[in-house]
Amino acid sequence: MLMGDTCTRGCRFCSIKTSRAPPPLDAGEPAATAASVASWGLKYVVLTSVDRDDLPDGGAAHIAATVRALKAAQPDLLVEALVPDFGGSGGAEAVVEAGVDVLAHNVETVPRLQRAVRDRRANWDQSIEVLGRVKAASPGVLTKTSLMLGVGESVAEVRDALTRLRAADVDVVTLGQYLRPTPKHLKVEEWVPPSEFDAWVREAEAMGFAYAAGGPLVRSSYRAGELFLEHLIRGRRATAVAERGAPAVAAAA
Repeated sequence: MLMGDTCTRGCRFCSIKTSRAPPPLDAGEPAATAASVASWGLKYVVLTSVDRDDLPDGGAAHIAATVRALKAAQPDLLVEALVPDFGGSGGAEAVVEAGVDVLAHNVETVPRLQRAVRDRRANWDQSIEVLGRVKAASPGVLTKTSLMLGVGESVAEVRDALTRLRAADVDVVTLGQYLRPTPKHLKVEEWVPPSEFDAWVREAEAMGFAYAAGGPLVRSSYRAGELFLEHLIRGRRATAVAERGAPAVAAAA
């Protein structure tokens, strides 16, 4: 998790500590992160972060610098960044320009429950706009989001949310059960059975999502999803290289 352990927002489902004035960013974090990841021998890494509304760019430049450091150290490393909404600015695009392979931003819940679940500075339209702008600017980058179930949503609302996400050309969606971190947090309204998650995965796949995962313990950074995305990204790269090389081969012949 980048940019410290203190968030400037206070979503009702989250146990991360909050403050209006978190400690300053660690300028050495991008390089240190790249060195650590390289030492672990990873092929796929997921970056997460707190929200930093106290910074002019929401921390976008810091996350982008981390992506660049990771890619410089390991050019073949696949990098997924789960980012904030950056207040609706162009921060997500800056992260994409740094070379990220998967840009994730979580809508968290259905439109009706946004104000009850998320911080007042976050909302459905802003999150959808972030995901849509990223895809419009960089069609080759995979976009990803996550929904929590069990906070009072209806079946019709989940279906509508998935439909809207697909209309924004979101590639990957995960659905998981909301688990209350402490008695002070938002209460669980429903325990969704595994069979219902399975049904949502089938429906999401039928809608055209490149990948969907669902289950009580499924979260945004889901290992099976990472394996699938690694295969998908490397396959797309191989296809692109082959297509670029085909005319040259034909001309040489």
